[in-house]
Amino acid sequence: MSLTDWIVLAATLLGIVIYGIRKSGRSKNIDQYLAGDRSLPWYHVGLSVMATQASAITFLSAPGQAYTDGMRFVQFYFGLPLAMIVLCVTFVPIFHRLKVYTAYEFLENRFDLKTRTLTAILFLVQRGLSTAITIYAPAIILSGILHINTTYTTLFIGCMVLFYTVYGGAKAVSYTQLLQMSIIFAGMFLAGCFVVMLLPGDVGFIKAIKLAGAQGRMNVIDWKFDPENRYNIWSGIIGGFFLQLSYFGTDQSQVGRYLTGSSVGQSRLGLIMNGLVKIPMQFLILLIGILVFAFYQYHKPPVFFNNYEVEQVKKGSYAAPFKQLEQQYNVAFERKKLSVQQFNRAQDSRNEQRIATAKKELINTGAELDTIRQRVVNILKKSSGNPNINDTNYVFLTFVTQYLPRGLIGLLIAIIFLASMGSTASGINALASTTVVDIYKRVVSPGASQQRYVNASRLATLFWGTVCIVMALYAGKIGNLLEAVNQLGSYLYGTILGVFVVAFYIKPIKGTPVFIAAIITEMIICVMGYYETVAYLWLNAIGCIGVIVIALLINTFWSGKNQSANKQITNG
Repeated sequence: MSLTDWIVLAATLLGIVIYGIRKSGRSKNIDQYLAGDRSLPWYHVGLSVMATQASAITFLSAPGQAYTDGMRFVQFYFGLPLAMIVLCVTFVPIFHRLKVYTAYEFLENRFDLKTRTLTAILFLVQRGLSTAITIYAPAIILSGILHINTTYTTLFIGCMVLFYTVYGGAKAVSYTQLLQMSIIFAGMFLAGCFVVMLLPGDVGFIKAIKLAGAQGRMNVIDWKFDPENRYNIWSGIIGGFFLQLSYFGTDQSQVGRYLTGSSVGQSRLGLIMNGLVKIPMQFLILLIGILVFAFYQYHKPPVFFNNYEVEQVKKGSYAAPFKQLEQQYNVAFERKKLSVQQFNRAQDSRNEQRIATAKKELINTGAELDTIRQRVVNILKKSSGNPNINDTNYVFLTFVTQYLPRGLIGLLIAIIFLASMGSTASGINALASTTVVDIYKRVVSPGASQQRYVNASRLATLFWGTVCIVMALYAGKIGNLLEAVNQLGSYLYGTILGVFVVAFYIKPIKGTPVFIAAIITEMIICVMGYYETVAYLWLNAIGCIGVIVIALLINTFWSGKNQSANKQITNG
């Protein structure tokens, strides 16, 4: 990066931290520290909700996901608007009426302490791991720019976010997210425009999309029902609905965001805003990845996008075979470039037979490049004991740092940092509030002073921030970060959602049956996930329905057993 980029990056990050601390003020009680004094307007709530979900993973991994797998990931969000409607009707008014700090407080009122504690622990496990992944995402960027190990960059990013989150609490998180999302929208729009401008003069937006589509990248909607297919319209609407409902309705990192709304109406408007904007936003981010794919049809991409791993293999005993594969890759890319030109000429001729022939050649030359890349991956595996062999997280980063103009590079890298800071801060704040409200305040030290709870909240924030930073050091071994964070959530969100659905809608079921049902269901989900019996999005629906069905069965048995015991006592 140039000096201009470093100045833009440093000024943006420093400005965000100072802004968040100044706007948050000093928290005098737990309501101010954990819920932002419940005083924020709807647009504040909406942008904060979006910033929590749209982490650096979204802006770093989504373009890479589209580059390698196409647009089909957007189907993941198709269940979101339906989930927002259910939340606005059911969850939001109940949480506001009870004036809870966490979603899990409600469960003790409805069931008992053990059910509240179980769901809180499930959340802590899931959110702790997910937050670690969001810390690791921008660490990849610094690592790629400075050519140093991600361990050092992970520690830097984690400590920077932890600083203003510990000091300012929920208000600092919300105010920084408002500014972050404004900068993010502007920066990503500029990035998309520049990708199109960097294409060859005779290749515009439409030609680029057709070229990507011919190679299977414009696969926006898949109507085929297949339980093993991760992304189709059915898994998106059904599985995605359950995942989004659980995430926004029971995950404290999101519940904590809309609990800062000044009223039920303001929180509802914020969620509706999220439901309307999120799918178009995600579509456009994925579309940037498609445009980057089209760009690399004319400009040779790296044989492997993770530059750090490439540098390591070039220093080792596999340097010679790696260099040989690079030479083969260069020759194969020239053939691919010729096939791209032939395809464009065929498109201009509008001759269907000629288009079909050119498309076939395009696919064949692409497959040749993929074969060479796979051989490179095999060398990386042999060269290093446990390398990061999934380079999709580095695709957009490589394009930004190599081709965009000075200043804009710094801004876009700042955007990825800002997104990570927003979601990481929300995650740490949610972990702290759940720990203090659901465990410390309820079990360890009930009836303590407000100042003691604020101090405990700061200590919990520091503790969870440290834990997440440590876990982030190992996040590089899990593949595409965007898929990993959603796959991880699918193991736990369905069970948690099932508990809440029973709490809201099935009044006869008591605490012990739902507690047992949650444990049994979670064991089933873990086994199904381990053996990959279905695509991970379906685990959310299976988990929710499993808790409901098993709880109904146990409750029926439990009620029957109690009635029999009462009859025996009466007869006796």
